[in-house]
Amino acid sequence: MTEAWTREEFEKKLKDKGRLYHIHHPYQLNMNSGKSSQEQIQGWVANRFYYQTTIPIKDAAIMANCSERDVRRQWVQRILDHDGVDGDEGGIEAWLRLGEAVGMSRQEVLSQEHVLPGVRFACDAYLNFARRASWQEAACSSLTELFAPEIHQKRLDTWPDHYPWIDIEGYQYFRKRLSEARRDVQHGLNITLDYFKTREQQEHALGILQFKLDILWSMLDAMQIAYVYAEPPFHSCPEA
Repeated sequence: MTEAWTREEFEKKLKDKGRLYHIHHPYQLNMNSGKSSQEQIQGWVANRFYYQTTIPIKDAAIMANCSERDVRRQWVQRILDHDGVDGDEGGIEAWLRLGEAVGMSRQEVLSQEHVLPGVRFACDAYLNFARRASWQEAACSSLTELFAPEIHQKRLDTWPDHYPWIDIEGYQYFRKRLSEARRDVQHGLNITLDYFKTREQQEHALGILQFKLDILWSMLDAMQIAYVYAEPPFHSCPEA
């Protein structure tokens, strides 16, 4: 039987997956270098809102499958971060304000009228995975948060100069997630390192993380086709 990686080796292999994070997707590269149009920014915000609303439901599914009280007591904070509590608007509300900051109405974002089929399919696949997998596997899938602070910081560093038409109040979501993501990822990382012990299990965990990376990349593929190549869904169907 192939020898398991040490805890340090396993952690490094998980973090090495960052080379495939969607920060390297052409759509993200364009946004962070000031090359995106207002329509492309709006399209991204509208489609990512569907992902944002999926996250707390995914986290609730993880908790529903988890029999360990101490894990649930920590994990529930993720739901509160997104849904909000008294005195804290939460990530979903902050994303709606981002939508307004880029020139969309609140109702336009809430209606999900701009959500592309490919984005919806990817997010739903992620949610279905979290519902059916073990809670440890679903927790492992959250480890794309390892790479999230970098992407949030890049937006805060570059967008105000590149897109002066965006109201700076809309950046609150990114500011909040800088600290929240760092806190969350340590919890998810500890679960993964503790649970996936054998070499076979460790390779399975890497496959789970790759699946989540594929979800995020596929979402941007759909947006690239629709908003950059100007080929939205059903564009070739004359009756659409």
